[in-house]
Amino acid sequence: MGPLNGFTVIELAGIGPAPMGGMILADMGAEVIRIERATAADPRQMRDVSARGKKSVVLNLKQPQGVETLLRMIENADVLIDPYRPGVCEKLGIGPDICLDRNPRLVFARMTGWGQEGPLAQAAGHDINYISLTGALYATGRRGEKPVPPLNLVGDMGGGGMLLVNGVLAALLEAANSGKGQVVDAAMVDGAAQLMWMFHGFHAIGAWDASQREANMLDGAAHFYDTYECADGEYISIGSIEPQFYALLMELAELPEAEFGNQHDQSRWPELTEKLATIFKRKTQAQWCELMEGTDVCFAPVLSFVDAPAHPANVARNTYIDVDGLTQPAPAPRFSRTPSQVAHGAHTLGEDTEATLAAMGFAESEIRQLRESGSFG
Repeated sequence: MGPLNGFTVIELAGIGPAPMGGMILADMGAEVIRIERATAADPRQMRDVSARGKKSVVLNLKQPQGVETLLRMIENADVLIDPYRPGVCEKLGIGPDICLDRNPRLVFARMTGWGQEGPLAQAAGHDINYISLTGALYATGRRGEKPVPPLNLVGDMGGGGMLLVNGVLAALLEAANSGKGQVVDAAMVDGAAQLMWMFHGFHAIGAWDASQREANMLDGAAHFYDTYECADGEYISIGSIEPQFYALLMELAELPEAEFGNQHDQSRWPELTEKLATIFKRKTQAQWCELMEGTDVCFAPVLSFVDAPAHPANVARNTYIDVDGLTQPAPAPRFSRTPSQVAHGAHTLGEDTEATLAAMGFAESEIRQLRESGSFG
């Protein structure tokens, strides 16, 4: 039983950060019920990792009976996850005021890109746009080249999904004390801005040139914090920031003190990067792993996400699991007394509709009437 056992979360189906947040809550033991449209792609066929541990309920929210069904479900829920643009839930008749009137303890968690208000609130956007507006994208890439999108990890997942979970958990804690729910406004642009906190501090003390890429210690300019190609075309990463770690790098890579001794002479970083690149090309990735992995050099091979599950460290820690034959990240973080777990893989679209309603107190005759009226789509 996970730490959220006994809590019920209703997740309106969306993409990206909202389903990620629901997945994490489900891993932690919450009963997560995803409300989907009958025309949606089947989660099981799509191998949707975010659908793991969730129940799939199909409702037609464009029908009054579908809306009323959802509102009755909300009366029994602790959290509602809203992944829509601002105002969509209000137009459907399931806005915060109506839902909180039905259930005053409800946490109404809203996940958007630009937030609930402001000049961009109604504009479409994606991860790349949110991180553009916060400086995260500008700072990522090589000098003299265009910015490089860091997948959709910073805006959608770190700035969105993780922020959503953080807000939900905080609101649930507060509701336990006050007995009152509230609206959580989680915006990806806000989360991406928070992820940039360290660089605001560095810039304020003159330790970061925000006008350039590959000009600072953590953006690939430093020879001791970068990736390098090996003899076999694979790559390794080095993060020897602290002086004792850098000293070990010099020792194991046999770097001459006369050339590499002044670690923080930025004027020599480009030259030393080129020299290190030549040195690291002399051995294969496996050979460098044998020499440096597990030491305080701060070293790791650069693996694809397909290869990562087979790495011995990930195997030993059970960082990845197989669910229905699909390899995927294991639940995190870990709890000593109430461990998280994946209850099951993705359910077929609408698989749990009638059973879930019955468990929430809907009579068999009501369920039959909803089916016949088309409220299930």
